[in-house]
Amino acid sequence: MSNLGKKRLDTVLAIATYSIGSGTASAAPTPGGEIPKQLILTASDILMYTSIWKIYFEEELSSKGLLEILAELGLVTISATGTAYVVSKASTAILKEITNWTGPLGWGFTAAIAASLSGLFGVAWALYCDQLYSHREQQPV
Repeated sequence: MSNLGKKRLDTVLAIATYSIGSGTASAAPTPGGEIPKQLILTASDILMYTSIWKIYFEEELSSKGLLEILAELGLVTISATGTAYVVSKASTAILKEITNWTGPLGWGFTAAIAASLSGLFGVAWALYCDQLYSHREQQPV
């Protein structure tokens, strides 16, 4: 297996692990406590992003300047993605508050949504990292 192929496989496994964790954590009912839970899930998502970055570039994301990442992605992309992320987390929290009263069926529905959203954002970040890594590998030394 090529180095890029291994990185992609490791990334898929990381995304799956974090998405399942988010879905599982979201399934438990916590009436009135959804906003703090979403903050914890957001921290988990950030760990997923840093893990993916480390898989591709073998460096901690924190060692790369935030301004450099913003410049690479483009500020418009960051703004749109950030807004979509905040809206999705807020929507999940509101939906979870409503489904807390519907029992296990509602909890499962919310868990599926939370896992899907984490996975979707993880895949988007992985695609960016993959494209950036491929571009860097093609440049002559």
